[in-house]
Amino acid sequence: MPSYDSSRARFRLADRHIAVFAHLMDGETPPEELWEALVELQRIGLVGEEGELAPLLRDLLGALSDPMVLIQVEVTGEHGPVNHGVVVGQDVVISHDGWPGDEESEYVPIEPNTLVWELARKVNLHRGEPTEAPAIARVETTMGALDAAFVAFAEAAGDEAAARDLTRKALVDTSALNGAELDQFLELVIALNATWRITTAWDGKHKGERAAMIRALAAWDCGPYGYWIREEPEEPITPGQVTPESALVLAWTSPGEIWDKVTDLLPDQADLIDEA
Repeated sequence: MPSYDSSRARFRLADRHIAVFAHLMDGETPPEELWEALVELQRIGLVGEEGELAPLLRDLLGALSDPMVLIQVEVTGEHGPVNHGVVVGQDVVISHDGWPGDEESEYVPIEPNTLVWELARKVNLHRGEPTEAPAIARVETTMGALDAAFVAFAEAAGDEAAARDLTRKALVDTSALNGAELDQFLELVIALNATWRITTAWDGKHKGERAAMIRALAAWDCGPYGYWIREEPEEPITPGQVTPESALVLAWTSPGEIWDKVTDLLPDQADLIDEA
């Protein structure tokens, strides 16, 4: 059920509620499959009986309808993928956070100068993680080996000793890793808290022509073993691009370097199309 807090201009909305707003803003009647969502919005006063949109939606819908930059953050942890993001509008910046197993996200305005901090919060970036590179700071294997390791780890059902043994066997059987490199990758898989990726998109120019511009960053949060950038497969990934034979390359990085890489995902003013 959608809800809102007028004191902080924050909303809890599902994608289907956003879809209702999009139709109403275009002067259209939402299709039948969105009627339940429309009724829910009318019930709490965000939409009137004739499809009028509540004034307190102005900033949110203004940003969603005319974004300068769209930022998607996908975090995959114990409960599966959770989607977050930020919409940079002409006059306001809206951040939204998902929750595992919940179709609704919380939308709230933030100050533009806190944008990098907001993205760091969404991926749970910690300064206290290791800041010195390990002896093995780069691991190269395949996506097939990673899939086999994940399957073996899940089969252990929480038994730490069994998980380590089964995962090691899977890596020996499916990868060319050995020695210290195998040991390092095994520890990363076992210690993995979450994987995440941040993707930014905006209208820019390429070879003098208007074009959609995209920058992306993918990383592993391995707890006591720190942060590892996933260099390959390189983001952004298109459907069907990754196969079991695809290379997987992980490179250790410090929290400070992660911060810099997140900052570099954001376009400068010169990168944006001037609509004036």
